[in-house]
Amino acid sequence: MFLLFGLRSKDHPMGARVMNCEICGWQAPQHLLRRTTRFTLFFIPLFPVKPASYYMVCGHCQGFRKADPRLVAA
Repeated sequence: MFLLFGLRSKDHPMGARVMNCEICGWQAPQHLLRRTTRFTLFFIPLFPVKPASYYMVCGHCQGFRKADPRLVAA
């Protein structure tokens, strides 16, 4: 018998803001993403294994960086 289990991360878009990118310096939309990681059993996500983390993605250079927690709350 085989037991298929693992971890799966999924990104959830939460909106965008026009800001200066810290990587390229352009003023472009910065997309806010929430990443959740869940334990899976037979490809079915069951429960989260760590708290959600937040990231910003630049609309110009596609730079990916961690978001400031204060920005998420605002």
